[in-house]
Amino acid sequence: MSTAVNESGPSDISPAARRKVLKALSGLLLALFVSTLSSTVVSSALPKIIGAVHGSQTQYTWVVTATLLTTTATTPIWGKLADLFSKKTLVQVSIAVFVLGAVASGVSQTAGQLIASRALQGVGVGGVQALVQITLAAMIPPRERGRYSGYLSSVTATSTIGGPLLGGVIVDTSWLGWRWCFFVGVPIAAVALFLLQRTLNLPVLRRENVRIDYLGATLIASGVSVLLVWVSFVDNSFGWASWQTAAMVGGGLVLIGAAVRVESRAAEPVVPLGIVKQRTTALAIVGSLSVGTAMFGAAVFLSQYFQLGRGHSPTEAGLLTIPMMAGILIASTVAGRMISRSGKIKPFIITGAVLLTVGFAVLGTIDSRTPMLLLGVAMLCVGMGVGMTLQNLVLVVQNTVPLKDIGAASSTVSFFRSLGGTIGVSVLGAVLARHVQDQIGHGLASAGLRSTGAVTDVGAQPAAVQEIIRVAYGDATAQIFLLSAGAAVLAVIAAILLKPVSLRSSLDLTEKSEATATVAAEAG
Repeated sequence: MSTAVNESGPSDISPAARRKVLKALSGLLLALFVSTLSSTVVSSALPKIIGAVHGSQTQYTWVVTATLLTTTATTPIWGKLADLFSKKTLVQVSIAVFVLGAVASGVSQTAGQLIASRALQGVGVGGVQALVQITLAAMIPPRERGRYSGYLSSVTATSTIGGPLLGGVIVDTSWLGWRWCFFVGVPIAAVALFLLQRTLNLPVLRRENVRIDYLGATLIASGVSVLLVWVSFVDNSFGWASWQTAAMVGGGLVLIGAAVRVESRAAEPVVPLGIVKQRTTALAIVGSLSVGTAMFGAAVFLSQYFQLGRGHSPTEAGLLTIPMMAGILIASTVAGRMISRSGKIKPFIITGAVLLTVGFAVLGTIDSRTPMLLLGVAMLCVGMGVGMTLQNLVLVVQNTVPLKDIGAASSTVSFFRSLGGTIGVSVLGAVLARHVQDQIGHGLASAGLRSTGAVTDVGAQPAAVQEIIRVAYGDATAQIFLLSAGAAVLAVIAAILLKPVSLRSSLDLTEKSEATATVAAEAG
């Protein structure tokens, strides 16, 4: 029996039907919870994890970037597969891949092994996060979807709030250890698989002569990877004006150019250029790139700032990020219900983008002694901005495409959001690493001191060296948040340029509304 809600207005959906949908969503929500938890549970524990595997600041960044990169590269493939095969089966496969990556991460002995295992885990995360959105779109009309998008954001916020706290407690508990930051998600994923098998039932629409554009996906992933590797090592391992720079930048651009050419000719493109060219989708992509850059930057580097720049424990660092996570929870829930009630979405996206920009602008002024009250207000603004934009940028695109293209459209926006996060973490991490290295080197030279161990292990340093490291991390973190504020400004511009629309109340575009949407897209 199908769990899709087939009709028209929000008022027509009875409480019994809503309960049925929520029951079907239970496994999806739990899968989304554990996939998000896998990233946030590591955030407060990562300084200690990198110390345990004897990693560097660059490897610190790549433990996060590797997951984001494979999430980005595989999201469009999962989305295309969802338009061709059983969504339920695909979700279960993505969870299984996630579990394999989690176990491999937990048994890693070196930073290199950990990065590779996190890359595998990212493949599963990409599937879960894309397919949850796609499955929701296949069940619920856009007008009513605002309410359920609020549930998704609430689940994301809960795992984001609980993740840093849980990770901090795990690494601060001697009989557990950092490896349980990865193992903890395995039993939750198993429960999600069980619930999906029991509760989720969607019709499977099979298509003949299916073609997956693996070449396009490979070219996109390769081009982005080459450029990110260049960003991580330029001005450190080699100079800006060097043959390595020319080879990497030139090679990356050639690969991306080839990907565009392949996508324009592919029968089943991974990133459909026809959808990308539509005004609403193009603006949502710009907004998603900006929000992804800002959001992942905050999640990764705030915890590091609190530990290495302020001297707090991993558990305390997790607690201190609660204002940002509370902002996501409150804003996403309230905005989701108001969107479902009014059918209007643009005002909420604009408000969220402005709050995101203001929050990062304030964070761009911090140092190692900034009052916690000011930090809390800034994080609250960032969280509310994310809560109002993250899911709604996907929803505004889903509203403009027919049901048969929901998978490709949703995964395209998610792809660029993950791409923004990947680029953001990599670029911001490279900027932070260089600034920290320069500041610490200058400070130690001026004081006639030297480090006695890894910079990430602040507690092992003499008191004078600890202060130099904390000042360096405070200043560097402010710089990268100013860059995040600049990225968030692009989201404001994209939100303003979006056309005001009312979310449709039907599950699929009717012939008339589809023709109207096509004319509007061409005019745009």
